[in-house]
Amino acid sequence: MIKIGDKLPEQSFTFVTDAGKTGADSAALFGGKKVIIFAVPGAFTPTCSNAHLPGFVALADRFRAKGVSLCCLSINDAFVMRAWQQAQNANAITMLADGAGTFTQALGLAKDTGDFGGLRAQRFALVAEDGVVTALQLEAPGKFEVSSAEAMLELV
Repeated sequence: MIKIGDKLPEQSFTFVTDAGKTGADSAALFGGKKVIIFAVPGAFTPTCSNAHLPGFVALADRFRAKGVSLCCLSINDAFVMRAWQQAQNANAITMLADGAGTFTQALGLAKDTGDFGGLRAQRFALVAEDGVVTALQLEAPGKFEVSSAEAMLELV
């Protein structure tokens, strides 16, 4: 599992925008920046849609004022992440679609939910500065406390 002081894995991400599909790699997304990556088990799922993402949407201006970029990671495809971003008015947040789960697995933070949903991200949030992890908040199974927007705002 990734830990404080580790460099984020290299990964290419695909994004769906009004103009079509585009891409960016981890160096472009995280290099030279202070970033919070918060991971959810799935787009459009109850806690993720009712609390986790909305908390970051509500506090996005406060994070931006501290010079922090926000990224939401989920093992979903880019089309699902775009639809969820639009449904949640989350345009201030970069939606990281990890369709095959390679980034999440490289972090060591994937879990297999079997027939319920297959490979998913554990619920967590991390802070990275210039691509190096400076804080990691991993939720206990079934919990939503330490990776919330409020908790992360206190860390940055």
